[in-house]
Amino acid sequence: MSATNEFKITQIVDNGQMVQLTLIENISTEPISQKQMIIENVSKKLDSETKEQVMPLLEAILQAQPTVNIKSYQQTQITIAMPKSRYDNMGRPQVGNIIEVDLKKI
Repeated sequence: MSATNEFKITQIVDNGQMVQLTLIENISTEPISQKQMIIENVSKKLDSETKEQVMPLLEAILQAQPTVNIKSYQQTQITIAMPKSRYDNMGRPQVGNIIEVDLKKI
């Protein structure tokens, strides 16, 4: 696993001398439906004969429930403060830009 990760800039605070960057890990997360998780977990626990009987009933019950999507991965967020000159030397990245961070050096 690489120690260098891509982070997206979500906030910049510039007080004239120091710049503070708030970063969030740049990964794609797919929301997963709570209904889908329930069906998959119940399906794993049942033998094939019971599954044939129970799954249609479970799917009918879940159709009446609201869909709740959850994220399947908690993203890492970091904040870095640096002198304004260092920020200028980085090319003055803006909110939404992607930067690489070597996590071995933090």
